[in-house]
Amino acid sequence: MAKETKDFSKYFDFSGAKVISEDQNGKTIRLNGRDIHIVSQPDYRQEKQRGKEEIQVHYENAVPNELRNMGVGKKYLIYTYGCQMNEHDTEVMRGLFEEMGYVATEDRMDADIILLNTCAVRENAEDKVFGELGHLKVLKQQRPELVLGVCGCMSQEAAVVNRLMQKHAHVDLIFGTHNIHRLPYLLQEAYFGKEMVIDVWSKEGDIIENLPKKRTEGLRAWVNIMYGCDKFCTYCIVPYTRGKERSRLPEDVIAEVRDLARQGFKEITLLGQNVNAYGKDFTDRSYRFGDLMDDIRKIDIPRVRFTTSHPRDFDDHLIEVLAKGGNLVEHIHLPMQSGSTEILKRMSRKYTRERFMELAARIRNEIPNAVLTTDIIVGFPGETEEQFEETISLVRESGITSAYTYIYSPRAGTPAFDMTDDIPEEVKKSRLSRLNQTIRELSYAHHKQLIGQVIEVLVEGESKNNANVLSGRSRSNKLIHFEGKKEWIGQFVQVRVTDAQSWYVKAEVVGELARPSYAG
Repeated sequence: MAKETKDFSKYFDFSGAKVISEDQNGKTIRLNGRDIHIVSQPDYRQEKQRGKEEIQVHYENAVPNELRNMGVGKKYLIYTYGCQMNEHDTEVMRGLFEEMGYVATEDRMDADIILLNTCAVRENAEDKVFGELGHLKVLKQQRPELVLGVCGCMSQEAAVVNRLMQKHAHVDLIFGTHNIHRLPYLLQEAYFGKEMVIDVWSKEGDIIENLPKKRTEGLRAWVNIMYGCDKFCTYCIVPYTRGKERSRLPEDVIAEVRDLARQGFKEITLLGQNVNAYGKDFTDRSYRFGDLMDDIRKIDIPRVRFTTSHPRDFDDHLIEVLAKGGNLVEHIHLPMQSGSTEILKRMSRKYTRERFMELAARIRNEIPNAVLTTDIIVGFPGETEEQFEETISLVRESGITSAYTYIYSPRAGTPAFDMTDDIPEEVKKSRLSRLNQTIRELSYAHHKQLIGQVIEVLVEGESKNNANVLSGRSRSNKLIHFEGKKEWIGQFVQVRVTDAQSWYVKAEVVGELARPSYAG
């Protein structure tokens, strides 16, 4: 029997539109009274493909001289949803805006352009964006000259772009995750064309270096080391919205980290959708994530983190390098997703419950002070009560101390979307509550063990609830509250843990700490 071909065309449909013109630069259609210029459109079929084309690396400036003054006298505002990768993309867009002369604002009434940098991982993230677009429609009616754009992962979804075209004609600009570097040109077209502009690349582009970044704090920085994901977990939209795995060259990553060290940043986080797959795509060298971590370990920056890793790609060499410590922190985020081998198979996670247990044990054996956190989905199609209990038991047995937990959210275009979602909502909510209670107990028990210990803390700021209390993070990413001087913000201090709470610990300062030097 021939395998059924999935019909992706249903997700992007403008059959009710009138085509005004069409040439090598795209097509212009008229839909619901507005002209829409489609330079390129999202296509689930293309996003699923993994070609063998060689990825090129480009180093030229993203903002041409003729557009460097386009934003003089104008202000921009970016709302960011989702993960650290989206936060990093926003840093790049801020950099592009400011190279064009724009100035940041937090007041939407004062903004000349507003971008919504979106997340597509869960349905509630999309709901927030569409809710925000409803509020912004009123502002657009009051100020027609305002440019309103939607970018990020939602824009890579054909069904989302179709909805924006049909029901949100006040949006001026839609672009995706692969062509952020083209923001100056897209803005130019949105300003002067007076049409809705859609330019979403369904196939991932090349790697663009030298993109400007505007980081809003001088304490911590995100450093992207690779793009995309090839795992195709059945519930996940990311391989479609972010494309195939492409690694930045190690010399470019290391140069960026060294520059951040020179600027005085205290902590960096290496980013990738599947960060420990780094280097698998290199054809001219044998250099993997463990090699990169070993090289960055020698740079004089106090703390180095990474996220997010995949259990399948967590190899022995990486564990061996992390065990060297120094500026490589002992916090490891290891997404489990489920404790049931059968559900993991339906999720296409490519590992078993036993494999996850073995990996956790190996990490603890080599890195005795390792702190493991995880991601877990409950209510995946077909999950039985027994399989959910397997998740609870694996959390306990693998020594997890904290977790991000979610109810399964179906995403159009993914294989799981066509699975029967046969678990009642009240059962999903009950399981999530029971899982969270387990995580709360484990977190509290771990925090109780810290009482009396002296811990290095990077002071981040004042507590949200009490200006007299400072808040910071330990190397293992524990949230710590303590009384102290405002001038300690941005510095390292030594604290002794005095009290345990479920999600944070209380402490007292025992001494200031000169900037740690872990290079070597």
